[in-house]
Amino acid sequence: MKDIQINKKVMNKIKLKTLFLNFIILIIIFSIDRISKFYILKLAQVESSVDIYVTSYLNLFLIWNKGIAFGLLSMNESIVYNFITLIISLIIVVILFMMWKNNNIQRYFLALVAGGALGNLYDRIVYTAVPDFIDLHFQGFHWFVFNIADIFITIGILCLILVEVFYNNISINEKN
Repeated sequence: MKDIQINKKVMNKIKLKTLFLNFIILIIIFSIDRISKFYILKLAQVESSVDIYVTSYLNLFLIWNKGIAFGLLSMNESIVYNFITLIISLIIVVILFMMWKNNNIQRYFLALVAGGALGNLYDRIVYTAVPDFIDLHFQGFHWFVFNIADIFITIGILCLILVEVFYNNISINEKN
C-alpha cells in the first residue's frame, strides 16, 4: 500500500515538473513574440512605417491582420471580430487542457502552439489586430506576411502531425 502511495507522489511530482516546464516554454515563446512585435512597433513609431529589405528573400514589412491565420476572415465587423476572438480563446483553453492531460512529447508541441496563440490573442485584445511583419519571397512570389507567434504555431502543429503519423504507424505495425 505504501509503495502505491509513494509511486503516486513521485508521479505527481513528475507531472508538476513537466507542467512547470511546459509553462516555461509557453512563457518564453510568448516573450520572444512580444519582444519582436515591440521592436517592430517601436520601429514603426519612429520611422512612421516599416519596410526593411533584409535579404533578397526576406523583408520586414508591417501590416495589421484583423483576420485569423494568413488574414483569412479579415473584416471590419466588430461582432465577427469579437466572435472569432472568443473562438480563439476557447481553442487556447482546449490546448492548455490537452497539455495538462497529455503525458508524452506532444505536450511540448502543444506548448509551442499555445505560446504562439497567446501572443496573437494578446495582440487581438490590445490592438484589435495582429502585427505581422515577416515577408518571405522568391522571384516575385510573396508568401503571406506573418510573425514570430505564427512560426511557433506552425512548428508546433507540424510536429504534432509528424508525431501522430509516426506514432500511429508504429502502433499499427506493432499490432500487425
